[in-house]
Amino acid sequence: MTSLLDTTAWLVGIPSPTGEESQLRDAIAGRLEPFPLRTIQDSLVVGDPTPEKVLLVGHIDTVPLQGETGARVDGDRLYGLGSTDMKGGVAVMIHLLEDLGTENVVGVFYAGEEGPISGNQLGPILDTVEGVAQARAGIVLEPSNREMQAGCNGVVNATVSFLGDPAHSARPWLGENAVTKAGSLLATLHDAQPELHEIDGLPFREVISVTRAHGGVANNVIPGRFDLNVNFRFAPDRTLDEAVAKLRAVCASADEIEITDLAPAAMPDVDHPLFVSLAEAAGAPTTHKQGWTDVAQLRARGIPAVNFGPGETDLAHKPGESLRISDLNWAHDALSQVLR
Repeated sequence: MTSLLDTTAWLVGIPSPTGEESQLRDAIAGRLEPFPLRTIQDSLVVGDPTPEKVLLVGHIDTVPLQGETGARVDGDRLYGLGSTDMKGGVAVMIHLLEDLGTENVVGVFYAGEEGPISGNQLGPILDTVEGVAQARAGIVLEPSNREMQAGCNGVVNATVSFLGDPAHSARPWLGENAVTKAGSLLATLHDAQPELHEIDGLPFREVISVTRAHGGVANNVIPGRFDLNVNFRFAPDRTLDEAVAKLRAVCASADEIEITDLAPAAMPDVDHPLFVSLAEAAGAPTTHKQGWTDVAQLRARGIPAVNFGPGETDLAHKPGESLRISDLNWAHDALSQVLR
């Protein structure tokens, strides 16, 4: 029998950055060949998605390579790109399907999660594969710090632009500097503190951050345009329209605001019987998900969902990403107990 550690190392050893997931999809399909399989783009559904089954949900893509390739074990940890986000969770999904079969569960291995929502292939699966949207519940095996993480923040990205008037840098008074024109907004965002929204006793925090900036064409030219990417992580008690309105209000001093990407938040499902049983089986506290995950897409279609999987969220997307090996058995054993 292949161990959870060996399966995770096998998955980490197959590169799958966003847009290049087909090789890993085919490898998983080959391993789970005894079960009913359906390929959707670069994604895979395992089992017959009849209503009232539980969805086991995991993305198979990673962020781009940062450093060494492949997997290695050092002490009690497995190192490698995607180990914690989220090939450890995908390994647990594979073993649960092999152990339990597909009578009560369906595996959804999907591509495109690490990119914009427009390329996320979970949405097309939920919309086009009959029976999936009628699932009893969904468990997203994102890393959850040995917690059960309920709900998630939503996301708005916008290109926020300041327009100036180019001039020679020796005579700046003949133009207007688009970069320094943004100074007031940048100072406001720099000093801003998280805004707390307590929902079902869980402390979701709203934050607005500048994540990219571009301006200027040469060292001796006053920049005529300055573009910022502003990223708003909003609480589940705010709709998409309300979040966009909030971001526009904060950035009202800009000359142009273009919304480039948005994804809804998800209200927490803390009282669902399956999730209560899962938290008890795992000995896991119920906390909130400060980031965004695809519990939002499940929740938007009326499927109760929770984040529960091996790994530590703080290590996701970092060079030297790793996974605590004991987390694999912790997640697998708790899920196996409640899904049987």
